[in-house]
Order: sequence, then C-alpha cells, then structure tokens
Amino acid sequence: MISPAARDAMEGWLSHLKSLDGAAANTISAYRTDVLGFLAFITQHFGDSTGIAPLKTLALSDMRAWMAHERARGVGARSLARSLSAVKTFFRWLAEREDFDPTAVLATRSPKFQKKLPRPLAEDAARAMIETVELQSRTDWIALRDVAAVTLLYGCGLRISEALGLTGADAPLPEVLRIIGKGGKERIVPVIDVARDAVARYTRACPYPVERDQPLFRGARGGPLSPRLIQKAMEQARMQLGLPATATPHAMRHSFATHLLSAGGDLRTIQELLGHASLSTTQAYTAVDTARLMEVYEKSHPKA
Repeated sequence: MISPAARDAMEGWLSHLKSLDGAAANTISAYRTDVLGFLAFITQHFGDSTGIAPLKTLALSDMRAWMAHERARGVGARSLARSLSAVKTFFRWLAEREDFDPTAVLATRSPKFQKKLPRPLAEDAARAMIETVELQSRTDWIALRDVAAVTLLYGCGLRISEALGLTGADAPLPEVLRIIGKGGKERIVPVIDVARDAVARYTRACPYPVERDQPLFRGARGGPLSPRLIQKAMEQARMQLGLPATATPHAMRHSFATHLLSAGGDLRTIQELLGHASLSTTQAYTAVDTARLMEVYEKSHPKA
C-alpha cells in the first residue's frame, strides 16, 4: 500500500502542474497513472510504506529493478520511456521541496525505441475523407457538423480536442484563430476559406443556438460533441475508401503539416502552426516527406 505521505506528495505535484504550468487534464491523468505505478512498485520493493523516506535514497539499481519489472509484465519500451519521464519530472519537483539529491533517478537512461513516424494521408485521400465523412449520417446537420470538424483538422492542423474546444464565441470563424494547445500554450492559426465555409454551413443547419459560452460543436442532444463520434465517422469513411486504420483524426493534422512541407512550407512556420514546443517534433515530418520522395525515386528512376 502506498503511504499517505507519498500519495499526498504526488497529488501536490499534480496540483502544481495543473495550476501553475497549465498542464492538460489528459496529461495530468497520464502522469498520475505512471507515478502511482512507480510508487506501488517502490513500496513493494522496500517492503514498507513509511512515508517518503525511501524515495530520498533510491539508487540506480532500484530504478533498474523497476524498469525490469515493467518490461517483465509486458510494458513496451515507448510506454516505459513515458513513465520514466513522468517519474523524473515528479522527482525534480519533490527534491526541491524535500531537499535531497535525485541524481540516481534523473540519471536513469530511457529505454531505446524506434520512433513512429506520422502516417499522413495522400492529398487526394485527405480530400476524399472529408467528402466521404459527409455520407456517414442521414441527418443533414450532423453530416455538416462532421465535415466542418474534419475540415478544421486538415485545413488548420488542429488537434481534435482543439477543434471540439471551440465555442460559439468563435463563430463565425475569423481569418485567424487563437488556439490554446497543450500546456496552455497559445498560438495563432490562419483559417482557410474552405474551413470557414464548412463551419458556417454547419452553424446555419445546427438546430441548437450558437451561444458564446457553449460548445460550437454539439452532439445530437445538444451537449458537447464527443471526439469518439468524429473518430467513428472517419472509421466508417476510411472503410468505404479502402484506407488503412491509420486514417484517424490525428492523421488529418499530420497530413496538414506534411502537405505544407511538400509545398515548400518553412519548418519553423509549421512548428508554430502546429503548436509544437520543440522543433524536433516537427522535424518528424521531414522524415515522412523524405520517405515519400525516396519511394517515388525508387519507382521512377531509370535503372541502369
């Protein structure tokens, strides 16, 4: 059983992240799960739950024992790396409060894993997806709603949570949107005419009033639209189109970035549009584009 003191320390850290760093609810939830799992292991590893004292004396061997335990129960390298990152973040905060040396934890090496490259759709497939999503509902306004949401993902590079987080105050859509993304970071996103028109058609058809303090995208009964409904509409559309399972709402955002890059877009600008904190995250699209170019090269280059 995790000691009350250790649990309280973790909750204090999460509160700090939420109130001062503006961490998103999903991030807080993932951090809580990761650190709780770690604390549970350490409690069992030391055979007691006497406050946070054991946390102050962790050695590299203890960290390796935890990682070996996680791998033995089937945790993949990518998931373990994420958990280790959460644990390190927690220990940096705890060490400052409790005045101890967290070097053993912070020096623990993350397991290596092959980074998954984004899987964008081809340009014609992205357009076909938007057109086919409209056919998934027999209710006209819901069909227009789904088209508007998916168009925002591809036309503006929004995350699904960002698109569905828009309110009536954002309608009619302006030429630029102020989006609050991960970690409370604000960015400016240009809105193309096609996206503005799609949202305008939806709002005209929506049976619920567009109110400034209410979600712009509504469910069938008038409540906030669940991301799952957009995912489901895209699942049905991709089966009709014969697209792979990677054709998800997030793939539309990847497609936005990749197609901009293919058209000569500047990597720094794309970073700003996507709201990536690090350019290295955006650089994954360079690898995608290079892979596509190499594929074309291999197919078209005359062999000697």
